[in-house]
Amino acid sequence: MNSQSILEMSDRARAVFRLVVENYIDNGAPVGSRTLSRLAALNLSSASIRNVMQDLEEAGLLAAPHISAGRIPTEIGLRLFVDAMMQVAEPSAEERAEIERRSANAGPIEEAISSVTATLSGLSACAGIVLVPKHEPVLRQLGFVPLSGRQAMAVLVGQDGSVENRVVDLPSGVTPSLLIEIGNYVSERLAGLTLSEAQERMTAEVSAGRAAIDRAAGDLIARGLAVWSRDGARPVLIVRGQARLLDDDATAHLERVRQLLDELEGKEEIARLLDLARDASAARIFIGSENKLFALSGSSVIAAPYRGGDGRVVGVVGVIGPTRLNYARIVPMVDFTAQTLSRLMA
Repeated sequence: MNSQSILEMSDRARAVFRLVVENYIDNGAPVGSRTLSRLAALNLSSASIRNVMQDLEEAGLLAAPHISAGRIPTEIGLRLFVDAMMQVAEPSAEERAEIERRSANAGPIEEAISSVTATLSGLSACAGIVLVPKHEPVLRQLGFVPLSGRQAMAVLVGQDGSVENRVVDLPSGVTPSLLIEIGNYVSERLAGLTLSEAQERMTAEVSAGRAAIDRAAGDLIARGLAVWSRDGARPVLIVRGQARLLDDDATAHLERVRQLLDELEGKEEIARLLDLARDASAARIFIGSENKLFALSGSSVIAAPYRGGDGRVVGVVGVIGPTRLNYARIVPMVDFTAQTLSRLMA
């Protein structure tokens, strides 16, 4: 059954399904027919509710974790609820004020982003996650130290004093004196530029014949700058509030929580998942095994992109928690956090 089939469900089935999902999200426990029959809004007998729940189970929307227990929504059921039935609630004035206060009171931009993510973690009772763009270093100097006839140590010094080393292969015929010329050219013509800017200028000058180096030397510089440029552009993943996953309910699902904490150690995998939300116009929701990374822990991710002053996406912020998240409350909270970070980056 997909989200289109919500139109095919009877009013009775929709009402029962909604109440099962909402009760499960609130309490984290299977929901039985006796529980639902006590709700005045439903006005159905336990027997009628059991029949409807059986139909919903056969449709793949509900499941019975134990023979005599009530029902819980499946991941398919949660997706149907989120896409077709959920009514979101805007963050409260207190929640909005707390997120904005933490963004205003922090120091450097990286510290502010981390602080806002920690606040989102606290308000949502989930682990907060954020992809932070790593700024490219600005070039001050580039030198080459010969190691052998075929390799040299490239030493890059940034304007901030940072130093990076790389071993690079030398083209045939490159002499120690040519390595000195390369270093002088970089210092004179490319200092003060980011790595990608330096690469663009050097390529243009070599192509136009204006550079004081030949094409082989230019290729050597380009290869070194390309590696550093890729490293500099790689985003950094920050995770805050992992301890919030160890709530009272966690004792009943210790293996799931242990698996989730293990998954949070795989930051590159999570970064790739968050990258899927970069093109979204608002918060995007990944439920359980919809993403193979969280197939074992049965966790959900809610993430939204935030933008820089030029309107381009520069990062993604969100939360990770159990599939029984209060999506209606947390989705707009993540959206508001992304909007706050966008204002911070402008």
